[in-house]
Amino acid sequence: MPAKIGGVRVGSKPNFREVPVREAVGMVLPHDMTQILPGQFKGRLFKKGHVITEADIEPLLSIGKEHIYVLEMPPDHLHEDDAAERIARAVAGRGLTLSEPYEGKVTLKAEYLGLAKVQEAAVHAINELEAIALATITTNQVVSAGQAVAAARIIPLIIEEARIVELEARAKTFPQPIVQVVPIPPRKAGLVTTGKEVYSGRIADKFGPVIRAKLEALGASVLEQRIVPDDKEKIEQEIRRFLDLGVDLVLVTGGMSVDPDDRTPGAIAAVATEVVRYGTPMLPGSMMMVAYAGDVPILGLPGAVMHEPFTSFDVVLPRLLIGERITEQDITRLGYGGLRSG
Repeated sequence: MPAKIGGVRVGSKPNFREVPVREAVGMVLPHDMTQILPGQFKGRLFKKGHVITEADIEPLLSIGKEHIYVLEMPPDHLHEDDAAERIARAVAGRGLTLSEPYEGKVTLKAEYLGLAKVQEAAVHAINELEAIALATITTNQVVSAGQAVAAARIIPLIIEEARIVELEARAKTFPQPIVQVVPIPPRKAGLVTTGKEVYSGRIADKFGPVIRAKLEALGASVLEQRIVPDDKEKIEQEIRRFLDLGVDLVLVTGGMSVDPDDRTPGAIAAVATEVVRYGTPMLPGSMMMVAYAGDVPILGLPGAVMHEPFTSFDVVLPRLLIGERITEQDITRLGYGGLRSG
């Protein structure tokens, strides 16, 4: 029966034959050999499957390898590299490339700019299996091309193939890929900026450049920016104008506080067919409003967007750009982990 360490079964013990490194020329390494030079380098010195030559003896001795071990694989077992590849393939969906095994680990990297989608329950279900390690980023993170999204490996050097088969079967019980990257299509936004002080030219608009930069970073753009005073009817008029132009979303800046002169929330509500929520439990960005006119999102943006690098707007924007509909439950969940500044 396989042994347990700390209550975890570690699987069958591989059979090794110990060979002095000076007598190992021509033999094949059964796993990667890692070199650590403090403050300088940590990485693979020799790859699994490398055939040892005379020139390799000194480097092996320099990392403390007086002997090497020739692996004799038990029947119906997988090496860590093969197991890691199968785990990665079992969870990977679109938008991901798999690295070659490196020190027993396979990394899943984004093929393009997109939004990572990770099924949390599925990741937990896979990690419940003994000797399995599947690490991922959290869901709904924007990732760039080449960014690591997940990594897979087993804990021991070898594992019974039946346990990987069990993992593959468990992965198939989930309706969608466990890890994927959804591409962000190009979108056009209409930007309505409110405020008498901006409309009159008394102060310069600070929202426009920030909004443009955030959209452009995600492959989207501002179709046009319209500046209006704090007049409910004029704000409504500009929102409707953008809806008639067929924009993918409307962003309204300014006038989102509780001051009596602020008309933006009322104007958005008058145009919208659904107001999801005015106010979020995330800080900064608590005064954001999310509404819809049919399928087109209308957002009232809090003032924090001008000066804070990450607000509630940055959470919902990429989801809106891939076509997801934000619900009231999505908003209420922003409080957990939503304190981003003191």
